[in-house]
Amino acid sequence: MPIRWFLMAAGLGQLALAAGSLAIPRVLGWREETARLRPLTRQIFWIYAAYIWSFHVCFGLVSLLAPGWLLDRTPLAAAVCGFIAVYWGARLVLQFTWLDRSDAPRGPVYVAAEVALVTLFAALAVVYGAALVVHFRGGPG
Repeated sequence: MPIRWFLMAAGLGQLALAAGSLAIPRVLGWREETARLRPLTRQIFWIYAAYIWSFHVCFGLVSLLAPGWLLDRTPLAAAVCGFIAVYWGARLVLQFTWLDRSDAPRGPVYVAAEVALVTLFAALAVVYGAALVVHFRGGPG
C-alpha cells in the first residue's frame, strides 16, 4: 500500500482529532478553570489552544487533499514531514512523561478515548516518519 494512502488516512485521523477536540473544553471544564487566571494568561491559553487546533486541521487537510505535496521529494516537503513526525512523536512522549492524569475523568469511555488518542499519536508519528524516509530512500510515494 503506497505511503500516499497512509498520509490520507493520517489526514482523516487529524481532522477527526480536531473535531473531537472541540469537546475537550467542556469535558475538562476549561471555562471554569481558566476563569481563575489573570485575563492575559487566560487569553494566551485560549490562543495557544486555537493554534494547536489549527495545526491539526492544517496537517489533516494537507495530508488528505494533497499527499503528493508531502511526497514530492523537495527539501520543503521533507522538512514538513519531519516537523509533523517530531510534533506527534513529542506529543506521544509528553503523554507519558509530563501530563499528570491523576485527576483525568474516569470510566471506560475515557480510558478507551485515551487508548485511541495514544494509538493515533503513535500512528501519526510513524506515518510522517515513513514519509520522511521516502525522501531519503527515493522509494515509491
